[in-house]
Amino acid sequence: MFGAFRPTQANLGGLLWKTPWKLSRTRKANQRDRLKKVDDVIETVRASGVQCSALAEALLLPKEHEMLPRDKYTTFSPHERGYRKGIHKVPKFTRLTLRTNPKGF
Repeated sequence: MFGAFRPTQANLGGLLWKTPWKLSRTRKANQRDRLKKVDDVIETVRASGVQCSALAEALLLPKEHEMLPRDKYTTFSPHERGYRKGIHKVPKFTRLTLRTNPKGF
């Protein structure tokens, strides 16, 4: 308890692992840029003439400018009140496609 590895205030509940409850302006801007870059990659692959099932699925996704802000920054979660939660609370949200939601959400 009183050794070199005793718990500190930061480890017991400081700001080290806390996630903000909403996205900041810069994190929203980064999310929009990320979505636009993905749209550019999909368009480049489509223009190259390659045909594959992954490309067909990607072309069905809405583009960044077609999405509502609610869909850009939140995703469906059956366990949350209101059934939506911020994308920044989803593990690896920068690598997942969170553009589609179940019907009605």
